[in-house]
Amino acid sequence: MPGSLKSVSSVSKPFQEVSEDRRETATLPLDVDAEFGGPEERQRLERKLLRKLDARMSILILIYILNYIDRNNAAAARLRGFEKDLHLHGNQFATLLSILYVGYILMQVPSNMFLNYIGKPSLYLPVCMMIWGMISCLTGATHNFTGALLTRFFLGFVEAAFFPGSLFLLSKWYKRSELGLRTALLSCGNLISNAFGSLMASGILSGMQGKLGHAAWRWLFYIEGALTIFVAVIAIFILPDFPTTSARFLTPDEQRLAVLRLQEDVGVSDEVERKGSRFPGLVEAFTDWRIYWLALALTSMVVSLSFNAFFPTLTATLGYSRTVTLLLCAPPWVFATIVAFIVNRHSDKVGERFWHIAVPLAIGLVGFVIAISTMRLAARYVALFLMAQSYAGFICFLAWTSNTFARPASKRAVALAYVNAFSQLGNIAGSYVWPANWGPTYRHSYAICISCNALCIVMCAVFRQVLKRQNAALERKEQEEGREPGFRYIL
Repeated sequence: MPGSLKSVSSVSKPFQEVSEDRRETATLPLDVDAEFGGPEERQRLERKLLRKLDARMSILILIYILNYIDRNNAAAARLRGFEKDLHLHGNQFATLLSILYVGYILMQVPSNMFLNYIGKPSLYLPVCMMIWGMISCLTGATHNFTGALLTRFFLGFVEAAFFPGSLFLLSKWYKRSELGLRTALLSCGNLISNAFGSLMASGILSGMQGKLGHAAWRWLFYIEGALTIFVAVIAIFILPDFPTTSARFLTPDEQRLAVLRLQEDVGVSDEVERKGSRFPGLVEAFTDWRIYWLALALTSMVVSLSFNAFFPTLTATLGYSRTVTLLLCAPPWVFATIVAFIVNRHSDKVGERFWHIAVPLAIGLVGFVIAISTMRLAARYVALFLMAQSYAGFICFLAWTSNTFARPASKRAVALAYVNAFSQLGNIAGSYVWPANWGPTYRHSYAICISCNALCIVMCAVFRQVLKRQNAALERKEQEEGREPGFRYIL
């Protein structure tokens, strides 16, 4: 059935997956369950494996919280003299926000290819984390626009390793029917950071002014950067590597099952790569037109979500003090985190992606319309809640991308990195969507967000129809060749 989540029968003839440009055969034992002591014993072992994985992967949420705090703390520092002390004027603050994404875009694809090559995320990701923590600390020591510009550029350059690398790491361990929830849990780090980061910034900015002769906004960068470095050291001992290389916390049976689960899920092992290519996955990814379609759709969505970087500024239009403004930033993101968890868990359960993307975005549209049409405080604050929950669609979109480019692993690594990297052009553009002279109503800004939001929904709807036709073609070919039903794209 098109769009459904299907796995290979554990007692069937060898499964043959038909991909767009080639056929690969993955031979499984006649009775894979017997290898683990029968179906019930295998299920018990699989539950134990998932508990171990979830426990270790949970540190990615904490890392992502710190990742976004280090990336977005300039918005909070702006409320406590950041612009004045660095003598910023005109669009220089917007340039500081956007320059981060230049390095972020440049490094994502090379970083994921390198991660796939070395197979050591437990070392690679924490080392990158330590470096960006040190760069964040250096931002607090800058005294002019040029210094801040350089630290922000290199911050994005190093941070580029984390998010696409984490998505790739998850896709190496979890089946397609499990990825939506895990992607949501990871991305909730982003949402929580908007709430927790505002609360942390409120405490630092209100209590550290003048300590040891430093401005409070400088302490914000020092403290948050040091915390990042500390967590990075811990992460080295917690993060797993890949199923074929990570044996330190798994029994031999658990490691074998971890590899077998994903082979059954799509009918081909992650270790199967195209031969004869110097850069496996790179050519396959960039000759697949779907990667460009998804990249454009996500870029449009990211522009519509650009309010994230200016959330303290938008909340300040409600007219409260600096401390109250930062505190009011937290509830909408707590709400968004809950919605994202529910939406993506349901998406996994029913095996559907499009509507779980389109509905949150449509609700976000309502929030933009409310914000653009009234200056009433209660209505505008409700609008912030509706806007924030749009991130549920963003998270589901990432899971959809991973599902679409399921195998081989090298192609998936490039696809995830490219789609996410290209979409950061939306953050660069979004940095200029909220100029101060458009406030306090920001009607033009909201109008841009409405247009980009609607465009993304339309592009996702078209993509769903494309996948539906491709599923029908796969089904017809299976019937012609007399094969059992196999891989289907998730709609």
